[in-house]
Amino acid sequence: MSTPNTKLNRVKEHRLAKGKSQVDLAQTAGISRAGLSAIEIHRLVPSVSTALALAKALQTTVEALFEQVPSETEPVWACSPPTFPSRFWAADVLGRAILYPVESASGTFVRHDGVARESDPVPVARDAARRTLVVATCDPAAGYLALEYGRQTPFRMIVLRRSSRDALGLIKQGLAHVAGVHLAESVTSAGNQQAIEQESLPFDVQLFAMAKWEEGVAHSPGIKLRSVRQATNTRLRWIGRSQGAGARRCQDEVLGSRRSPRHIASDHGDVVASIRSGFADAGICVRMVAEEAHVNFLNIREEDYDLCFPSSYADDPRLAALVDVVRSPQYRETIADLPGYQLRPADLHTVRASAGATRSNHEND
Repeated sequence: MSTPNTKLNRVKEHRLAKGKSQVDLAQTAGISRAGLSAIEIHRLVPSVSTALALAKALQTTVEALFEQVPSETEPVWACSPPTFPSRFWAADVLGRAILYPVESASGTFVRHDGVARESDPVPVARDAARRTLVVATCDPAAGYLALEYGRQTPFRMIVLRRSSRDALGLIKQGLAHVAGVHLAESVTSAGNQQAIEQESLPFDVQLFAMAKWEEGVAHSPGIKLRSVRQATNTRLRWIGRSQGAGARRCQDEVLGSRRSPRHIASDHGDVVASIRSGFADAGICVRMVAEEAHVNFLNIREEDYDLCFPSSYADDPRLAALVDVVRSPQYRETIADLPGYQLRPADLHTVRASAGATRSNHEND
């Protein structure tokens, strides 16, 4: 036994994800509880035989329990804080401690992990960071998933409000675990899988089916729109969607060759806020936010909404817990009641890194 230095120990995470106590795991693996406790708090590194026994007891691999980590252990900012002092969340992604400035509009109701000052070193609670899953998505219902995830598992979820393409960029850079995507064009039947292939990601990913949602034109209650043609022929002040947002595809299809709106909404909620304030007459968003804001909604199409994460994360207990929560009756009952959402079988599909070379691996709900 020796002091750990280059190994990332995930024994406690896997044990909690399996719902086992230290006594249960120690007995199954044939080691003492004191020894297991010392391993979990990073005071001891297990022998090869102990590591194998723990992996067998937790139904995983030694590599998943004890990962090699980079020698650089200083925390890294996902993006620079706009001002200091800055409250932040911390998460472990690929063995690195990543710091995220708290975003008030994220829908994440998780206490900050610390306050950073510009010239001071940032202390990070590594145990909390290793229990944190980071999901980048524009889904307005992501807060429900985060709530259920915290309720059903020993982990917590940080939600970052990002467009589909920006979310994929974060997992590509190793700054998030999961990206929410709705990038499929209306004329294709391949859904987001084909769109992901076109992104040329450098690694295999798992595409996790979530729901179909209605996307269309939110508009002021004083305006009655009955068709897309009427929406484009009526003189309206549009609030636009950014390049890389799934809603931008719908906007381009609706507006056609017309000049793109000058002002851009940051997300679905920003669209309806602009309409309610009188700043804009219309914009593209999903039905849920339009109905909750009590503005009119003209349905244009249904879109597949999926979660996407690198296949290398498949053995991470935080991701396994996410899959279980999405498939749970509690979460699915909540989503089924949301306006404009339609549940899909929670299947996983593997999308290969190289363009055009894909393999689907269905895991039926």
